[in-house]
Amino acid sequence: MGEQDIRRDYDNEHKRAFTQRLLEDVQALEWMIQHGWIEGDVRRIGAEQEVFLVDDAYRPSGTALQIMERLDEQEYATELGVFQLESNMPPLELGDDCLSRMEHLLEGQIERMRVAAAELGARPVLVGILPTLTKANLGLDSMLPRPRYYELNETMVGQRGGEFRTMIKGLDELITTHDNVMFEACNSGFQIHFQVGPEEFAELYNLAQAVTAPVLAAGVNSAVLLQHRLWHETRVALFQQSLDVRSEAKTERGGRQRVRFGDSWVQSSVLEIYREDVARFRSLLASETGESSMELIERGEVPRLKSLCLHNGTVYRWNRPCYGVQGGKAHLRIENRVLPAGPTVLDEVANAAFFFGLMCALGDEYGDISKVMVFDDAKANFTAAARYGLDARLRWLRREPLGADELILRHLLPLARSGLASRGIVPADADRYLGVLHDRVESHRTGAQWALDSLASIGKEGTPEERQRALTEAMVANERSGLPVHRWPLASLRAERAARESFSTVGQMMTTDLFTLHPEDVVDLAASLMDWEHIRHVPVEDDGGKLVGLITSRRLLRMLARRHKEGIGPVAVRDIMKRDPITIEPTASALEAIQRMRENRIGCLPVVRDGHLVGIVAESDFVRLSARLLEKWLRAEEHGAPLSPVGGGNGAGGKP
Repeated sequence: MGEQDIRRDYDNEHKRAFTQRLLEDVQALEWMIQHGWIEGDVRRIGAEQEVFLVDDAYRPSGTALQIMERLDEQEYATELGVFQLESNMPPLELGDDCLSRMEHLLEGQIERMRVAAAELGARPVLVGILPTLTKANLGLDSMLPRPRYYELNETMVGQRGGEFRTMIKGLDELITTHDNVMFEACNSGFQIHFQVGPEEFAELYNLAQAVTAPVLAAGVNSAVLLQHRLWHETRVALFQQSLDVRSEAKTERGGRQRVRFGDSWVQSSVLEIYREDVARFRSLLASETGESSMELIERGEVPRLKSLCLHNGTVYRWNRPCYGVQGGKAHLRIENRVLPAGPTVLDEVANAAFFFGLMCALGDEYGDISKVMVFDDAKANFTAAARYGLDARLRWLRREPLGADELILRHLLPLARSGLASRGIVPADADRYLGVLHDRVESHRTGAQWALDSLASIGKEGTPEERQRALTEAMVANERSGLPVHRWPLASLRAERAARESFSTVGQMMTTDLFTLHPEDVVDLAASLMDWEHIRHVPVEDDGGKLVGLITSRRLLRMLARRHKEGIGPVAVRDIMKRDPITIEPTASALEAIQRMRENRIGCLPVVRDGHLVGIVAESDFVRLSARLLEKWLRAEEHGAPLSPVGGGNGAGGKP
C-alpha cells in the first residue's frame, strides 16, 4: 500500500544515511537467505484491489479521504488520486477453497466500500482506466494531500528536467504533455501476490515473466484514455510513459525506465533484482532510518528492511519481488502488477486462478523456463498482449507465433487446471473460475473488447462525453449484476438522463475536431475551409498550438469584397484575423459561455487551456443542444419523469 511516513524536509545528509541503510538492508537480506531465515515451506496468495470513485454523473469523485474516515485503515488505503481507493486482502494458503474465499473477501471489501461511498453520493468502479477521466482531473489539486506523493512528484519532475510526454497509438492516437506525475492516477490495477521460497525464487520469477503475456491477453480492461481508443491494456503504455523520469541524456544512452518488464532472466536469486534496482535507480523517497537491520539480526530479531521496501516501491517492475514479515517470519513474494481492475470480482479471480495455475504447473511441465524460451520472446509477448489483447500473436517456447486465444484454449488452460489440482484446489472452484476465463476467451469478449464494441455500437450518437459516461454507467450496472464480462450487454445511451449531466461545462460540449489556420496561410484557404466544411469560424494557431487569432465569416466577406473592389493580391490570414479573441476555459459552465457570447455579441468562443487551443464552442452547438434537450424532455414526459432545465453548474462540472 506504500510507506506514508515520508517528510519533505530531509537534507542531503539524511538522504545519504537512508542510502546507507538501504545498502545494509540488501546485505541483511543476503544473510537471511544464506542462513535460512526466509520462509520456504508454504505457498500463500494475496491481492490488492484498486478502484475508481465516481459521482452520480459517473465522473471522478474526489471523496477518497472522506470515505476512508468510514473504513478500517488496516484494510483500506488511499492512492495517488483523490478519486481512488485500494483494499488489501489478507493472505491465504494456496489450496482447498482459497479461490472462492478470495472472491468472498474481495466482494466483502468492495461492498463495504460501496456502503461508505454511498453516504457521500459516490460509488466504486472496477476498471483499469476510468473512461470519464479528463485532463482537468489530473492536476495537482487532484493529488491526495500526502507528503509521500508531493515528494514523489517534486523529485520525479526534477529528475525529468522538463515535461512528461505521452504518445500512444491505437484506433485513435493520443499525444499530450503534462508537468506532474498525476497521469499515474489514471491507472487502477488488481495486483496478485504469490509467495515463494528463496531457493525457488529465480525459477518461479522467470515463470511469472513468461506467463504474464497470455494472462494479460485474457484479462485486458483498459481500452479508453481521455476519450481515445488506444491499447487493449493502455495502462501498460501509460504507466511506463507517465513515470519516465529519464533526462534526454539518459534516454539517448539507453538508461533504464523505472516502469519495466526487465531485460533478462534471473539466474539464481532475488538479490540480482534488488542489487540492479539499487544500482540503477536513485532513491526517490526517504524515511526515518530506524534501527540497523544487521543489529536486529544480531539480537535474533527479524528486520523489516524498511529502506529496501521503500526503494522497491518506487521501481515499478511488472513482476515485482516483495519482502515482508508476517507472524515474526520473513518471506518473499512475486507481485504481478499487470492485471487491471475489473470488470468484475469474478473476472478478477478467474484471471488470478489462471496465473496461479500456470505458476504451479509450468515448472513440472517445462522445468527451467529459461532453457526452453527466449527472454526477448517473453518481453515481446508482453507488449503484444497489452496492445492487442486476445488478437495478439504470441511466440511460445520458440515455436511459431500463435493467436493468444488459441494458445490459451489449446495449451495453457489445461495446464492451469492441472496446476490448481496439484495444489489441492477443490474441483468446483477450478471449474468455476477457469470456466469463466475459457468462455471469455472463446467468445473473444474481454473487458477491453466489450468497451470497444460498446463504443462502436453507440457510434456518433451523443457527445464524446456522453458516450464515455454511458460506458461507465453500464460498467457499474453490469458489475452489480453478478455476470462476468463476456455475458454483459453492450452499453447504450439513455436519452432520458438529465441533460444537465451532459452539458454543464464547456468541455463537455465543445468541438475538438477542429480545422485551424496558420497566420501565414493565404486567406483563400480560409474561404475554402468555410465553404467545404460549412463552418463560420476558424481559429488561428501558431506552430506551438497557441491560439493567436480567429477568422470569422464576416471578416472574410469584408476582405473578399475589398479585394474584388480594389484588385488586391493574395492576403495572409494574419492581416484579417481578429487578434486576441475572447476565449473561455473548458471547465467554465455552459451558462457562462452563453453569457459571454451575449455580452460580447459574438458567435463563438475558442476554448483554451494554458493559452493553447483545445476546442471551440459556437452558437450552433447551443442550437443543437436545445433541440436535443427538447427531444429528451418530450421522451421523459412520456414516461412521467419530466426533466429539469439545464443549470449553470458550478464551473467544475458539478450541479448548480
